[in-house]
Amino acid sequence: MSQPSIAANRYGYGLKAGQATPANPKAWLLSQMEAFRPALPPQSGVPNRAEIATSLASFLDMARDMRAMEDQKPMIQKARQETRVEGRDHYTALVSARFKAAIESDCPFVERLVHFWANHFAISADKLVTIGLGGMLEIEAVRPHVLGRFEDMLLAVERDPAMLLYLDQAQSIGPNSELGSRIQARGGKNGGLNENLAREILELHTLGVRTGYAQADVTEFARALTGWTVAGIARGPVVRAIGVEGTPGDFAFAQRIHEPGARAIMGKAYPQMGEAQARAILSDLARHPSTARHISTKLARHFAGDEPPPALVSRLERAFLETRGDLKALYAVLVEAPEIWSRPSAKFKTPWDWMVSSHRALQLPAPPSPQIAQQMTQLGQAVWRSGSPAGYDDNAASWAGPDAVFRRVELAERLATRAGVTNPNKLAEQLFPGGLSEATKAAIARAESPVQGTALLLVSPEFLRR
Repeated sequence: MSQPSIAANRYGYGLKAGQATPANPKAWLLSQMEAFRPALPPQSGVPNRAEIATSLASFLDMARDMRAMEDQKPMIQKARQETRVEGRDHYTALVSARFKAAIESDCPFVERLVHFWANHFAISADKLVTIGLGGMLEIEAVRPHVLGRFEDMLLAVERDPAMLLYLDQAQSIGPNSELGSRIQARGGKNGGLNENLAREILELHTLGVRTGYAQADVTEFARALTGWTVAGIARGPVVRAIGVEGTPGDFAFAQRIHEPGARAIMGKAYPQMGEAQARAILSDLARHPSTARHISTKLARHFAGDEPPPALVSRLERAFLETRGDLKALYAVLVEAPEIWSRPSAKFKTPWDWMVSSHRALQLPAPPSPQIAQQMTQLGQAVWRSGSPAGYDDNAASWAGPDAVFRRVELAERLATRAGVTNPNKLAEQLFPGGLSEATKAAIARAESPVQGTALLLVSPEFLRR
């Protein structure tokens, strides 16, 4: 594969139909970091977070007030269904906006990085409280920080309402907090401490699995995080007892459920009080050598191959530590990495990769709002719904199975029909300058029609890999 092909396809989402190949591929990639603008255009159709959260809060308040009334259960069920439908509408609008931004972007390298980080900080937009808010995490916490510092992105993500609600942090109560003590005094449980967010931050977002922390550190971190909640949406006793003020959907700190006292995590003491305690821990985690190694390994795997080259991981790790997590410095290492430029067909495309690159290649507009969300589900990679905080796998074994490829073949025919390409041979040469095999050229040339030739291009080895 030629350097222009690698720059367009391995670092980004492929060239657009008719787009000139970059004369200086590395300079072209670096220039995208200066040209990228995080905000989506106003016409993208992105819903307002406050509106989504206010509607959700209205239902939760109504359900809470009527829960004890037996004759009101059908009304609650109906309202729940209506709230879920409304949430799905918000979800599909956000998926459509994301897809539109990716296929139209002149900075596909940075768009790929946005999606990398959104998968690193994965949530699943399938709970009632997250279905409409899930996509906002990428828009409000990832996009603004994708070219900044890892520490700033980490803090923004962990304070995001979707993350706090998805991992049940919003109603975690310190056992010895003001509210926790009252619950215990009345014979209740230990206060409802929830360790989900603390565990995933350590295991997935920062240090990585088996990197020196123990269960006691998870519990201590969970205590430090108590009080981090969401205005208007937190459920259970938190809503009744503390009445967090603020615009629904905003991050809030509730002192009355925060576990008092100093914390000790991985041998370091944190005497800070209140919200500052968890902030201090996050700051140290963001700069930890294990975090540098974990992030560097994932970036190397994403760009250089399923088996990350050790030398590239080491260079990324060094850049991370020397710059205290300056993400642009890491991306510059990626752009200069010979391991990426020299490897043939380093990665098998995920369904998202393939859909975005197909639409860019054929210059197809984004389909209607619900359609792209449905198609991604059919292809096996529903947007923001990995079903696990670990996100979607980033290796060929998860995406290259016969059934998965067959679904792409079926869709390729429909996309080719929509596109109406008259000369698929010419298009193929433009998209993969110096990178097409003789077998692929021959297959496209033998096609019975331009539509069939275009469909063959979309499922060729060159197009299925990057």
